[in-house]
Amino acid sequence: MTDPPAAVGLIEPVHLELSGEDEAKLAGERGPAVAMAMRLIVALAKVSQAPRLIDVESAHIDGCLYHGQAGLDFAEKLAELGASVSVPTTLNVSSLDLMHPGLVRLDPDETAAAKRLMDAYVAMGARATWTCAPYQLADRPAFGTDVAWAESNAIVFANSALGARTARYGDFADVCAAITGRVPYAGLHVTANRVPTLELDCSGIPTRVLDSDAAWAALGFAVGKTVGERVCILTGIDSEVADEDRLKALGATAASSGGVALFHVAGVTPEAVAAGADWPAPDLPRISLTADTLRAARDDLTTATVGDRLDAVSIGTPHFSLSEFAKLADVLRDGEPFHPSCTVWISTSRDVLALAREAGFAQLCEQAGAKLVVDTCTYLVPILSETVRTAMTTSGKWAWYAPANMGIDVVLGSIDECIASARAGRVIRDEAVWH
Repeated sequence: MTDPPAAVGLIEPVHLELSGEDEAKLAGERGPAVAMAMRLIVALAKVSQAPRLIDVESAHIDGCLYHGQAGLDFAEKLAELGASVSVPTTLNVSSLDLMHPGLVRLDPDETAAAKRLMDAYVAMGARATWTCAPYQLADRPAFGTDVAWAESNAIVFANSALGARTARYGDFADVCAAITGRVPYAGLHVTANRVPTLELDCSGIPTRVLDSDAAWAALGFAVGKTVGERVCILTGIDSEVADEDRLKALGATAASSGGVALFHVAGVTPEAVAAGADWPAPDLPRISLTADTLRAARDDLTTATVGDRLDAVSIGTPHFSLSEFAKLADVLRDGEPFHPSCTVWISTSRDVLALAREAGFAQLCEQAGAKLVVDTCTYLVPILSETVRTAMTTSGKWAWYAPANMGIDVVLGSIDECIASARAGRVIRDEAVWH
């Protein structure tokens, strides 16, 4: 009898070594909730081919949006079993704005379920931050630390702008990591997986173009489409124009249009600075990006045209930062009102809003007619009027998701273009910014 043919393309499973404490958690010695969470973490480790588990210093839970009964059942089951987070844990956007009741138009049953989901996570000891930008809060992760963050833009910012280390953790895995304090040693937790494999040469983009915030959203779109899930390094960018808000815009859009979880910017992001002249390697594949690339990306993210009636402006996806509030306040100081046909929405976190009120920025925005949203996001839940047909945004992520989610046309623009358009009630664009 002949031997069966050898399997082709099969990967030999990696043995997962658990510590004594891991085994105790898995066996239920630390309680049924920890055991339930540990079973999921161990299963994830086996799928990830991880050799062991590692500690994390913090977690950010993405699963706070109510998508249906399954997510609610999972969270409430953990809470019922006595689950408690073992590391500092923040919470992502929810389906409700608790500070502005009635702003989100959900039916009573869905509103009640969404609130129960939020309550379940708070009951486990997580902070009621309700933000997609936990990196804007105090006590954010330090360079080189391992964390378990979920939400695509939070993941890419932690890895790229902070130099912390997190894999892509989604719903259920995120809270289990928070409860156990353990994650698989795999993915971007591993140093070798964080080295750039592709160079994007941006030296052909004038610094004047990159000094527009909207250009960074367009750059993120181009990066996501070009890179996919690879780790890249962007070269040829003046460090003076690459502030955190712009890195936020780049990463959020790259994570939406592609699967980017980590990028480096030479001379800017922490690991690229530490690597110095070693990155990029001389033999690394290189792709050049130009101002034309960004203009094409802007147009790909735009479905409306110049001159169209404008019904809404939505900014703050990811959530508006304090420095962005300051920039907007400067634009609004002349007091010119918004057109009656256009409503301006600013999405931010409750923590940043408190700081913006202390500084007087929020009041100035409200005096101009802007409406503030916290705890949630305007493309995820029904907040904008049902009559909105065309909206403008500075956010590449919002522009990417809103047409399909909301059935509207969008325009990507700078903050100056958005405010000028809101005041005119029609889409205005300054083409000089993009040349």
